[in-house]
Amino acid sequence: MVRYLADPANEHQGLALVLFTIFVSVTLAITAWAGRRRSSSVEFFAGGRLFSPMENGFAIAGDYMSAASFLGISGLIALFGYDGLLYSVGFLVAWLVVLMLVAELVRNCGRYTLADVLSARMRQRPVRIAAGTSSVIVSVLYLVAQMVGASSLVALLLGGQGGASRTWTVIGVGGLMVVYVSFGGMRATTWIQIVKTVLLMGGTITLVVLVLIRFHGDLNGLLRSAAAGSGHGSAFLAPGLKYGGSWTSKLDFISLGIALVLGTAGLPHILSRFYTVPTARSARRSVVWAIGLIGSFYLMTIVLGFGAAAVVGSDAVRTSNAAGNTAVPLLAQDLGGGAGSTGGTVLFAVVGAVAFATILAVVAGITLASSASVAHDLYATLRRSGKHAGPASGNDEVRVARFAAVGIGAVAIALSLFAQGQNIAFLVGLAFAVAASANLPALLFSLFWPRFTTRGTVCAIYGGLIPALLLVVLSPVVSGRPDALFPGVDFHLFPLENPGLVSIPLGFLAGWLGTVLFPEPGDEAKFAETEVRSLTGAGAV
Repeated sequence: MVRYLADPANEHQGLALVLFTIFVSVTLAITAWAGRRRSSSVEFFAGGRLFSPMENGFAIAGDYMSAASFLGISGLIALFGYDGLLYSVGFLVAWLVVLMLVAELVRNCGRYTLADVLSARMRQRPVRIAAGTSSVIVSVLYLVAQMVGASSLVALLLGGQGGASRTWTVIGVGGLMVVYVSFGGMRATTWIQIVKTVLLMGGTITLVVLVLIRFHGDLNGLLRSAAAGSGHGSAFLAPGLKYGGSWTSKLDFISLGIALVLGTAGLPHILSRFYTVPTARSARRSVVWAIGLIGSFYLMTIVLGFGAAAVVGSDAVRTSNAAGNTAVPLLAQDLGGGAGSTGGTVLFAVVGAVAFATILAVVAGITLASSASVAHDLYATLRRSGKHAGPASGNDEVRVARFAAVGIGAVAIALSLFAQGQNIAFLVGLAFAVAASANLPALLFSLFWPRFTTRGTVCAIYGGLIPALLLVVLSPVVSGRPDALFPGVDFHLFPLENPGLVSIPLGFLAGWLGTVLFPEPGDEAKFAETEVRSLTGAGAV
């Protein structure tokens, strides 16, 4: 296995830089093309609502199939076998919740952000401030995961494993995402996502075909080889390797599963995608397109994960990156002919460039959604009540969103520098838990509970957000373990790595208590209007 760990700097650096440069040049050209259009708020935040269901489905899939999916999930499967499958299953099943419960309703009730839906029948100021705050926090957590993936990937491709290499990679990715959002808005971000989806699906299909050819189409042979290469034998193909050692790991398994299944419907950058199509029917058809792409992709990540264990070996993957984030590039290198071969060099660099494209596209979408929340929810709301009270114009919101992209990028860069040793799929699981705890309860109550009130909405958001963040801070993810964010200290009090098992029920409970304990006069006419609008699209923008 030593041959997989050879320093790839001389072999891959030149080709990787060329491929990176080509993709960045193409995406910057798309950004320049989109930036020439008039920067109205509808154009900047929703791409003019002119995308077809197929185009938007590809873009949604691009937003969802992140570095956590391509690199993180495959790495977890390569290291932990069956237990790593939870991520693939959870991410895929989550789309049924989106399709059945929120896609059409969100498109009909909202305009740009989650807060538009939550405030449709509530008092604007408290709801928009709470929802805007939650959206920014969830987006920053998601951005951290993508930047950790970027640093791991580029450090491997360019042969620099030092802290300086990782730091400059993160800064570079952050700078590019600010450029994409500030100058191109939703139109550029959407087309970048579409290009990235095509590249990612093409690269993944190629690797899967090569893995199957290596094992002559024998999936049983692939699994047997993966078990042998893992060093765990038959236990690699059975539950419990990662989540079965103790009662806390078993509860973590449940917590993570709940967070993954429920979190997607609360992710701001996914919900904002429904506003880029003209009608609710288009939004639903977009999700159908996305499910087809995402479903096939996650099935392929299973083959890649077991393929990496079988071909590369779990120990080699772990030595290259303890969290498993480099399993797929190492698999590509071996399938192409191994370290030092022309085929291995080319395939390694191509897969690395595709993964890098994935990261750039996803961070652009997340940054746009979070900057829209800052401008459309926080800034516009505070302006109405300030000394210069009055509604913010669309141009004002666009300008604030561009500045917000810079600030959000800086915060994400700073936080990601502390999380370099974490698996990116695991980090995304934390973001899903926070989204499911804070955003989903408020969203479902607003859409389906006639008695739900403004106070209940605010309680649901903060009642899920604050416990989720507090439990993460007090968990072994942050302190108390060698692979924690702060390994030198130990202040963890909460035993689980993912807070979803506790924080998600708390979010629903807080929303219910805020409504029944502090009753407000209900506006039945407003709820009826919102219900008709959500179900039929009458009056939707």
